[in-house]
Amino acid sequence: MKNPFFLIILMLAVFSIKGNAQDNSFFLKGEKSPNVHHVGDVWLKEINSADTIFNSSISIATFGINARLDWHKHPGGQILMFTEGEGYYQEKGKPKQTVHKGEMIKCLPDVEHWHGATPKNGVTYIASSPTQKGKTIWLQRVTDEDYNSNPNNPTDLKTTSLEQEVINLSKKKWLWMSDKNVDSLNILFNEKSVFVHMGGSWGKKQEINIIKGGGIWYKNAEIQETSVAIIGNTAILLNKIILTAVVGGNEVINPFMVTEVYIHQDNSWTLSSLSFTKLLTP
Repeated sequence: MKNPFFLIILMLAVFSIKGNAQDNSFFLKGEKSPNVHHVGDVWLKEINSADTIFNSSISIATFGINARLDWHKHPGGQILMFTEGEGYYQEKGKPKQTVHKGEMIKCLPDVEHWHGATPKNGVTYIASSPTQKGKTIWLQRVTDEDYNSNPNNPTDLKTTSLEQEVINLSKKKWLWMSDKNVDSLNILFNEKSVFVHMGGSWGKKQEINIIKGGGIWYKNAEIQETSVAIIGNTAILLNKIILTAVVGGNEVINPFMVTEVYIHQDNSWTLSSLSFTKLLTP
């Protein structure tokens, strides 16, 4: 029964795109929904109600500029097929992402999320949700902070002041390593710090000498993702980076997951461990 069901979804997507390209008919836009589980103007049209054969409901939702649903989850999961405009989609604990016409989102069962339009564009999508495990569970409102956060930027999630302090210090460290600023690094590196590279591991003194002498020149670290966890006076930071380095006179570019461990003592952070794990893909 799966093939006929997905054929229905595909046909609806095609007709919706064609219809919106020609006119903005009431049939496609549906009726304006009361502001119970969303902010802004939202129009909803149910296309198919779940029954004993096809156990998923199918609806078309149209959002005006700035409109968004509250946080919610679906016991059976949900598929969103975006047919017009530009919107936002975010899952709990993950960065907000921008979605465009022609793209699809698959939300797993019981994953808290929200979606809606952007501040500049409305959005239309077809939603398919299996209902045999229960209907939508509505949660809290989406805060202005969540809605206005920078999409596609993992470091733009809500962080504490201590976490942000460590993130900023880590960024400075990459600049100091690039500039071969051994004076600042000498202060940052803990006396018992350990550095783990693909070619071996060593302590602070050898790392400082390698940077100073140019054995390894950390030319540029392009940070792609950052996360940090504070445990007592210890901070564990993960950096996914694309590192451009000069090793033995040869420039190499590699993707790494870098683990940095910082210890807070005497009102300042020191780096106690820095380890590189090469990734198979960028």
